[in-house]
Amino acid sequence: MSMNRSVDFSQPQRQSLPGILVMFANSLQKTVRALWPMLLIWLVKFDSLNKIVFFGSVAGVVVLIGIISYLQYLFFTFHIDEENGEFVIQKGVLNKTRITIQLHKIQQVNINQSLIQRLVGVHKLEIDTAGSDKKEASISAISHDLATILKERLINHSQQETIVDSEKVAIEESPTSFIKIGLLSLVKIGFTSNYIKSFALIFVFFTTIIENLQQLNTDVINEDEVTNYLDALPNITSFMIVVGIFIVLILIVNLIRTILKYFDFTIQKSKQAIVLSYGLLSTKNTLLNPNKVQKVTITQNFFQKKLDIITIGIHQASSDAEKVKEKDKIEVPGCTQLESNEILKLLFDKLPQKGALFLPNWRKLAVNLFFLLLLPIVISLLVKLNTDFFTWNEWFIYSTIFTLFSGVLIWFSYRNYMLFVSNDFIIKQNGAWDIDTTIIEPYKIQAIETQQFFWQKTTNIGSVTLSTAGGNISFSTGNYTEIKNLVNYWLYQVETSDKNWM
Repeated sequence: MSMNRSVDFSQPQRQSLPGILVMFANSLQKTVRALWPMLLIWLVKFDSLNKIVFFGSVAGVVVLIGIISYLQYLFFTFHIDEENGEFVIQKGVLNKTRITIQLHKIQQVNINQSLIQRLVGVHKLEIDTAGSDKKEASISAISHDLATILKERLINHSQQETIVDSEKVAIEESPTSFIKIGLLSLVKIGFTSNYIKSFALIFVFFTTIIENLQQLNTDVINEDEVTNYLDALPNITSFMIVVGIFIVLILIVNLIRTILKYFDFTIQKSKQAIVLSYGLLSTKNTLLNPNKVQKVTITQNFFQKKLDIITIGIHQASSDAEKVKEKDKIEVPGCTQLESNEILKLLFDKLPQKGALFLPNWRKLAVNLFFLLLLPIVISLLVKLNTDFFTWNEWFIYSTIFTLFSGVLIWFSYRNYMLFVSNDFIIKQNGAWDIDTTIIEPYKIQAIETQQFFWQKTTNIGSVTLSTAGGNISFSTGNYTEIKNLVNYWLYQVETSDKNWM
């Protein structure tokens, strides 16, 4: 349906009225997450609680959160200062806060929608600049039409009056479909990636639950029965049962997290930008400018290579790129090799080619073997000689398993460690299981640091670190003469390039 209306962003505007419900839900969620151990204890001891005090306290907290949510909505305004070229947000109930962002520094604008926001029909708009490792500002409740227009206004730095014409916007902003990641690809990624993250998540969850249940002295989990059952089985069988349970849980958690986060992942072209949209329960819409991409990382392991799936990580400028929150990183999961090539062409205007190959000195392998293999074995041997923590037979079995496992990882890590240098690209490859291929363009280098320890001078080896606004690339234990020649070449490229890296 066609609708014409003018939007004057120079005048302070409030969020959509349903935003009160969003703020209320967010505040309530934070309260529950902060107090969930106490709520668990109350739930277990519910029969012995004073019901009037309990429900009265809950009602009081809910009413207080509601009042605070309304005041947050009332005192939250945003506008564009055309004269100074700034986007301004004012918020705060007791402590007033004024956030000012220069339009030319905005590098990314996201339009997201959580489950609560979807239910009330609003979206969240997030603004990111190159000067922080977190989102500079966000508007929690805004209509989709207004969010889309404001997004284009901010990302394109237009100084013209913003006029909303739904048909005109649809024509100007209609993005062309580029790549769509199917459900099968997400299933493949879910079963072949993020094992360590899922293991840590499962471990923290279970240890937290067990710790709180132990404090309650309940019989929900009878540890003696579990221990007796495992003790009745052979050690190897018990070990395999525990490992099998964790593997199944890890795969299930991986699959669920991947589908929830990346469902219906679509990449589209829109003017000079790329539009990424994805999410099942919580949808995300990201608009980014390829010129502002600082570093691209391609990740693939053995299973993913056989299944022809690749994950691409896109890094933009940040004051501390290594500490960017995981949920705010831009990733394209489960694309094929052909789709990966198309995405790289879109980001770099050409397909990056590997240039001259540089390999590390064999001493890198020797150092890793000493610190990551030999030293742990020696420490475990000293522990065995001074304690009876385990038998000699157990020590031999565990040491053999550790030696084989670590030795293979260290060897492949050494074999996969490479640096490729061409006129247009610097490509580093590393990893033992997940092979990361990191790509940067020389003219985006902001700083170069070389390092050579005194004991490395006789062998002529050293290291170099290339810093960009989106992260670093390091190459260690290489030929130091070659490194110095490369540094001189890169500095020349930086000084003579007239390309804009932001």
